Amino acid sequence: MSDISRRDVLRTLGLAIVSGAIADRAMAQQVHDMVMGAQTAGGGAYTPVALTPHEFQTLERLTDLIIPVENGAPGAVQAGCAAWIDMLAGANDRLKTIYTDGIAWIDRAIAKSGPTDFVRATPDQQTALLDLIAYRKNQSEELAPGITFFTWVRRMTVDGFYTSRIGMPDIYPGNRPQVAFTVPQDAIDYALKRSGL
Repeated sequence: MSDISRRDVLRTLGLAIVSGAIADRAMAQQVHDMVMGAQTAGGGAYTPVALTPHEFQTLERLTDLIIPVENGAPGAVQAGCAAWIDMLAGANDRLKTIYTDGIAWIDRAIAKSGPTDFVRATPDQQTALLDLIAYRKNQSEELAPGITFFTWVRRMTVDGFYTSRIGMPDIYPGNRPQVAFTVPQDAIDYALKRSGL
């Protein structure tokens, strides 16, 4: 991929995300490929382009809390969601500002309970803060910036995960014949319970 088309992909996808549009799957996958290329060039480690090392570490922890490893299935960290978000933020000033300001807010908010920043907080302290900002029903003047930021992180983590090679099979197993179809009864029961039917 040439540098011009690479920049165009990052800029176009970044603008789409900022405007609230649905992320283009093909472009999102190209960004994942760019991340993998950057990791290979960096000797296996991704070097952030938009965030500081501390901000990147915080973002990586947030993505891990949003989509953790479950039942042996890989999560957001293994899918490279933080690097995917960072690469897009490196090409879009608004995204960069959202993440740098949001991570600063998270660090200030967690410092009120003792730790110096989010990464150094205990898992219980981290989830307690996220439980406050994960729901719009907790909206207050004090929590509003955190709620807005966490909405961005959650949305982009999900976009990054389900457009990655790791997350894509969760939603689309591919054009392969299936021996049997298993009805996801838990999902159906949950949907029926929520619908009131």
